[in-house]
Amino acid sequence: MNSHPLVFCSILNHLSAEAVLLHNHPSGDPQPSRQDISLTREIVEAGRHVKVTVHDHVIIGATGHSSLRAMGLI
Repeated sequence: MNSHPLVFCSILNHLSAEAVLLHNHPSGDPQPSRQDISLTREIVEAGRHVKVTVHDHVIIGATGHSSLRAMGLI
């Protein structure tokens, strides 16, 4: 499923100028998947067009968390 329109609609419905994305990985591994990275980049790019800054995408797992911003992926 292509979920970025749903995520972006939520951001716009709240009249947000900034956002941090957050989700968990039930597997427990907090490392971002290729789909996580791709989806995040699409949302960041869409945000640029309407002046919404996406600061980070954090993934929570059983062993900790990953920040796509800190990993240099966005």
